[in-house]
Amino acid sequence: MREYVMVVGSGMMGSGIGAMSALAGNRTVLVDIDEARVKAGLEKAGACIRLREENGLNSHEEAQRALELLETSTSMTEMADRAFLVVEAIIEKVDAKQELFARLDAILPPDVPICSNTSGLKITDISKRCKHPQRTVTTHFWLPAHLVPLVEVVMGDKTDLAVAQKVLAELKRWKKSPVLVKKDLPGQLANRVFQAIIRESIDIVASGLATAEDVDTAISCGMAMRFPVWGPLKHLDAVGLELGLAVQETVLPDICAQKHANGYIRDLVSQGSLGAKSGKGFYDWSERSIEADMKKRDQFIIEAVKITSKLDQQ
Repeated sequence: MREYVMVVGSGMMGSGIGAMSALAGNRTVLVDIDEARVKAGLEKAGACIRLREENGLNSHEEAQRALELLETSTSMTEMADRAFLVVEAIIEKVDAKQELFARLDAILPPDVPICSNTSGLKITDISKRCKHPQRTVTTHFWLPAHLVPLVEVVMGDKTDLAVAQKVLAELKRWKKSPVLVKKDLPGQLANRVFQAIIRESIDIVASGLATAEDVDTAISCGMAMRFPVWGPLKHLDAVGLELGLAVQETVLPDICAQKHANGYIRDLVSQGSLGAKSGKGFYDWSERSIEADMKKRDQFIIEAVKITSKLDQQ
């Protein structure tokens, strides 16, 4: 009987994905190359589940049941006969993913979807060595996977629409908000929008218009406050497309439209200013704590998920 979700790769992303699968009531197995990795992954998944319980995103009963449903294994072959869905969350290298997908394709029945959590690679390329590429699809969970509702379901050139729709339906059971991306392009959907924001943000700092902190404040305390329930296209419909058109005609000619990375960030990288890990990037991290900021980020996401869930029920 096929009753398992198999998550291959039990690191930061795989553990969060596994946690959400188990919380949805699925028997879930985290698979990795050795016992040390799967043990660490199981601990991380448990921490994800407990965090959601502690913050009221899941009940105590749901959390306890999820912990009971989580298992580990170092053998994909042993679990292949029991999986109805597979999610890959290994290293972001195309050759490693191609090899893994070819192995999974060989041991799984053709009707079992094989999904990749890739954030930037094309599922068309990842599945190139598969005999059944029609059952392959990207499922890009956003970090942290156990908190952010978005999952981008991306169809490859040969993906069967019915497979993508099947995966979408399953992810909705996980309390996710999946979106269907119909073309296999770099950046998928959300990263294409996000990179446009990043490009303009860097250009504003590089031009001296505002500091990095003021750019982040303007986004965080302005447009981002509306985004959980009020996307940019809904905003345009609300204010009127004629006004949106007029603003675009005025603003677009003056904003950054570079097709390559800004020289400002290139210079930072060449100087060794790589961000929090090197102590300096756009911010001086010798005076700040990235861990504290991540904790604030996660707490905000938790509260936003609570609020939007209540609003959706109204």
